[in-house]
Amino acid sequence: MGISKLNVLTSLSNEEILEAIIETEKELFSLRFKKATRQSFKPHKIKETKRRLAQLKTLLTFRLNSSEKEN
Repeated sequence: MGISKLNVLTSLSNEEILEAIIETEKELFSLRFKKATRQSFKPHKIKETKRRLAQLKTLLTFRLNSSEKEN
């Protein structure tokens, strides 16, 4: 899976974003564990996963802040 486009992520609901964050954190942990135990993995996947995690967290924070301002 390539890097997700931000406009694809914006179509997700807040619950789906939370699930994606948890899933991405698990994937990042797995990649770091493989690196530490010297198992084979693709090193560029760590960078992609960290970027996706940052995008998801930023989007969720933006949505929560905008919903607070509306109320």
